[in-house]
Amino acid sequence: MDEKMTREQRRKQQNQKTKRPTSPKKKTSTSKKEKSQKSLAKRVLIGIASLFIVLFLIGGAAFAYLAFTAPELNEDTLKDPVSSKFYDKNGKEFYSMGSEERENVKYEDIPKEMQDAILSAEDARFYDHNGIDFWRLGGAVVANVRDGFGAQGASTLTQQVIKNSFFDNSKTMKRKVQEAYLALQLEREYSKDEIFEMYFNKVLMSGRIYGFGTAAEYFYGKELKDLTLDEMAVLAGMPQAPNGYNPFKNPERAEKRRNVVLLLMYNNKKITKAEMEQAQKVDIKKGLLPESKRQAAATSKYDAYIDVVLKELAENGDEKALEEGISVYTNLDITAQKSVEKALNNDANFVGRTPEDIQAGMAIVDTKTGALAAVGGSRNYGPERGLNMATSKHQPGSTIKPLADYGPVIENKKWSTGTMITDEPMKYTGTSQTITNVDNTYLGNMTVREALYRSRNIPAVKTFKEVGAAKSKKFLNKVGIKPIEDKSLVESDAIGGGNVTVSPIQMAASYAAFGNNGIYTEAHAVKKIVYRDGKTSKSYTPDPKDAMNDYTAYMVTDILRDVVSSKAGATGTAASIYGLDIAGKSGTTNFDAEKKQKLGLPAETAPDSWFVGYTTNYSVATWSGDPERQTGLKTLTEKHIPQTLFKQVMTEISSGKETKSFTKPESVVEGSNGELYVRGAQISAPSQSTTKPQTQQPATTKPETDTTEQPQTEEPTTEEPSAEEPSTDEPTTEQPQTEETPPAEPTTPSNGGDSNSNGDNSTPPTEPETPSNGGGDSNTGGSSTPPAEPETPSNGGDNNSSGGGSESNNGGADQGSTPTTPPEDNSSNNNSNAGGSGDAHPSGTPPTDTPATEQ
Repeated sequence: MDEKMTREQRRKQQNQKTKRPTSPKKKTSTSKKEKSQKSLAKRVLIGIASLFIVLFLIGGAAFAYLAFTAPELNEDTLKDPVSSKFYDKNGKEFYSMGSEERENVKYEDIPKEMQDAILSAEDARFYDHNGIDFWRLGGAVVANVRDGFGAQGASTLTQQVIKNSFFDNSKTMKRKVQEAYLALQLEREYSKDEIFEMYFNKVLMSGRIYGFGTAAEYFYGKELKDLTLDEMAVLAGMPQAPNGYNPFKNPERAEKRRNVVLLLMYNNKKITKAEMEQAQKVDIKKGLLPESKRQAAATSKYDAYIDVVLKELAENGDEKALEEGISVYTNLDITAQKSVEKALNNDANFVGRTPEDIQAGMAIVDTKTGALAAVGGSRNYGPERGLNMATSKHQPGSTIKPLADYGPVIENKKWSTGTMITDEPMKYTGTSQTITNVDNTYLGNMTVREALYRSRNIPAVKTFKEVGAAKSKKFLNKVGIKPIEDKSLVESDAIGGGNVTVSPIQMAASYAAFGNNGIYTEAHAVKKIVYRDGKTSKSYTPDPKDAMNDYTAYMVTDILRDVVSSKAGATGTAASIYGLDIAGKSGTTNFDAEKKQKLGLPAETAPDSWFVGYTTNYSVATWSGDPERQTGLKTLTEKHIPQTLFKQVMTEISSGKETKSFTKPESVVEGSNGELYVRGAQISAPSQSTTKPQTQQPATTKPETDTTEQPQTEEPTTEEPSAEEPSTDEPTTEQPQTEETPPAEPTTPSNGGDSNSNGDNSTPPTEPETPSNGGGDSNTGGSSTPPAEPETPSNGGDNNSSGGGSESNNGGADQGSTPTTPPEDNSSNNNSNAGGSGDAHPSGTPPTDTPATEQ
């Protein structure tokens, strides 16, 4: 039994040996898998660690190399200003900025409250870090990852001292590394107080003002210790955007920045809430030096031009680069700049009115390139002395008509210069406001040529309505004039009394497009800047753009030649220059009736007067008036100031230079009637061109009433009165036809009315046998011979012969106000065209008008 059991036991044992156990086998497999995964993870970790070590070594080596090649700390460079050089169009240096004397203040003389304001605005942890603020750096890294490298800086006040002393404004890795390294070095070699003193005296405050001590004297006429809390906050906030936060020029922005600085001081527990709120309530202008007591920040020439250069640098984000010693290459034409300054500083040009009463601004632009050659900031302009009138904006008056009305309609509808339109009673759409002309008469049928050179208001508004506000706005945008974006143009914009405001620099560039075959280039003072390394540069020269077709540019130009001609009713004769092919337009604005009454001003007083004219070389825009809108221009002679300035300057800058005449492009056909047509265009009469002429004065309209604005509070603009009163002959009353095809070649001119009395002459002739000069005028700035000097000044219109010298701006026309004596009968004059008679000169022979005298 024992043997049998023993045998069975042996059998079981044998079976157990030969049978494969399952659980131990699974355990072995899992163990191997875990070992494999652990091995892989270990290899990955080792790889990552190795990569980090390699990157660290590479980064360390790169940092060491960049640090080794960084500039050496130099005490003179740290403390002394770095000059930026300005060069004229020929590459000759005309100004060095940063070399001016400045107020160097010792650290112990800086008020504690002033320190608190600066550090709250610029570097609240200045006394806690060693030159690099890693808390700020972390925030900047996040912003740069999110928005791209350079999106946000983390520079401490120490780093700013380094950057302004040794580097340019580029946001490169090399500069950042070297800047950080030198900041650490600076902190080792100088105390915090010494570093703060460097920053305090070196930082650019505004324009040409460096250092807080200098700024305190310049803006407030005070020593630092005498500044109030709100004044300290104003100064502390300025370095972030020196030009933008200048309280003289941008008080609203300066006030907002001041209040932010005060809030930061409160958050940093430097002032109480009551102190913050009290300082925030102070008027930003309180304590600022009045303009009469401001001293020039530096002795320099061409201050108005320099200020425009600084403005362009600020707009392009390079204002702070001036602290770094850059080279600024400009388009300044020294000869032109001197001519502008001489004209504006000559009191004789302002007929006894002081700079406090009447100011002026001027801009000269190269017609072909848009280069800003010269700037007239104001009469007796000095650095940082108030508004630069060349950049400040005003309502344009009738100078807007070529840009908002006639240019767009020729561009979009291909009207000819002989298209007929009617000057007749009319109201603004949907209102009871009557649009009138300044002489309170309506001349009936006339060509658009005559409507523009006489600057009649009703035809201008009709033309604007014909082309539409959207297309007018688009045309303005293409020539650099940006109406208020959230507002549409209104009908009063057609005559310069609506939403659009412009500066002389803008107008000079916009008109230049007419003289440059429709090519527009934005006016620019700066060509390029070159950074301190002498190699890195940045171009400021804009690309030219097609603003309009060449036929539009030439046809408008040809009409504007008539503005400065001797034609009856021409409004710019005082700007004519013998021997120069000039085109141009004048314009004035008006006070509303309520303000005139409140200020006790004569009815004809104008706050603004303009003249914009151009040749193939230069485009010149001149504005004169009262920027405070309290006095204005009261007489015709005063309203002619822009034309006087234009003539003087254009004569000087054109002397000795070849000035080519404007050339008719192939896209334009000139008929023997003197009018211009777009080649191949199908022409139709304007939908509003009815022939119901009116020559009587409206019984209920007075020149001084405010009847010309649509929704505006100020009158639309007017221009100079005409030289001769229009004829009172009854014009033709034939209804214009809309697509009549004339003979291929006109041979016999009509009598008793111009050849375009029936709409537009329809399709143009193929080519005239005898070219005309656009109505008989030689188009070289007036008549074919120089006008004789007048024995006595006339007191009428722009041609200075009639009109009573009044310019009340009822409707924005340029004819002059209601005459005190009955108008002369000019029906025998071939150029009067009152009601459509004879203006186009179908024969092509010049008019017999006596050249207008000038005031």
